[in-house]
Amino acid sequence: MSRNRIAITGMSINTPLGDSLEVFFDNLIAGKSAITRWKTYAIDNIYSKVGADLADYDVKAKLESFAGRLPADMYKRLRQLVRRAPWSTGLSLLMSADAWLDAGMVDQPYDMSKVAVLVAGHNINQNYTHNNFKEFEDDPEFIEGLLALHGLDTDHAGSVSEMLQSYGPIYTMGAACASGNVALRSAVDEIRYHGNEVAVVVGAVLEFSPVDLQGMAIMGAIAHQNFNDEPQRASRPYDTQREGFVPAHGGAVLILEDFDKAVQRGARIHAEVLGVAAGADGNHLPQPSREGQAATMRRVLEDAGIAPEQVDFISAHATSTPLGDITEIASIKEVFAEHAYHLKINAPKSMLGHTCWAAPTVESVAAILQLQRGTLHPSINIENLDEEVDLDVCANKAIESHPDICMKNSFGFGGINCVSLFRRVSSSG
Repeated sequence: MSRNRIAITGMSINTPLGDSLEVFFDNLIAGKSAITRWKTYAIDNIYSKVGADLADYDVKAKLESFAGRLPADMYKRLRQLVRRAPWSTGLSLLMSADAWLDAGMVDQPYDMSKVAVLVAGHNINQNYTHNNFKEFEDDPEFIEGLLALHGLDTDHAGSVSEMLQSYGPIYTMGAACASGNVALRSAVDEIRYHGNEVAVVVGAVLEFSPVDLQGMAIMGAIAHQNFNDEPQRASRPYDTQREGFVPAHGGAVLILEDFDKAVQRGARIHAEVLGVAAGADGNHLPQPSREGQAATMRRVLEDAGIAPEQVDFISAHATSTPLGDITEIASIKEVFAEHAYHLKINAPKSMLGHTCWAAPTVESVAAILQLQRGTLHPSINIENLDEEVDLDVCANKAIESHPDICMKNSFGFGGINCVSLFRRVSSSG
């Protein structure tokens, strides 16, 4: 059965490595680390000392940068919404406005009843809720007046919909660290099967609370032992000293459209979505499964009609955990066999840390920029390569390469696997 081709026509980013595509890409290629000691959180009483922190991000300056670029009524709505929103919801609004502009949507005659908004993640505004619980314990009368609304993940979707004045379906997709790819999968379905013309995928910034950070540390999931005085070295996929992932603030937005309609309106196409596949390990514990990961990689290749030998580049999940990194490498070798040794593989979390629910969206933006520009970013902090990692993981230096097809892996707590495929698009489409 013939299916609509899907184009990505808009992208935006917000991480400590940049809130513009150009700055973000340049810092990735330079091998710059986003990891510092936490500023957002009081760290004396928690194990987690380091992370990629957006505490110093200038929301007001970013908001004001849209003056004269957005239509006056949209800019007014954006200002009103951001000023009232919790921190992470405000960032979702700003990234969505950026991506909308990047897609050239402002003056397009799209039917706004056919614009869907999908937010990737769950329990997003955790620190906002945590601070309100503390206020409640002190005096219940002084909690945030709109906590019952702003504490819901759906407030991200509703706020973006209000800002854009879109009237298609809006919802959230919670799938742990695979959320961004699962939301992408649903966005493709909204266009292919549900009559929508545009889908906005919001990889919201997870606002960790100190409780979240402490819980992950106690579980042994995050780095908190050896690199507190050298935070830029803490995230080290594939290195023998890796000790867990590094929590990170970061988000991104993708704008999807029917490929042919995007061509007709003269849109710049960043990449084509060839397919997205999901599966599960049948195990709720954070124990990555080679079988589950490999099955999902195979499924996306089969669904897209792509042979393993056609894939050039894998943007790995590679979280810097002892078991996770080598499990993914084993899964890649199982799926790609001898071709695995011809792949280029890199680990964006080595620089970005783990942006959790938004990670697939953030790292898809990074992957697509690399497809466009013919240079792959390094996997940094590989001082002693694990002997079980015998594939080309772009260790410590950027590599000139011109891949056509990229696989983006994402594997979340709960045994959730979701993998996407992107194709570079030439100027002729």
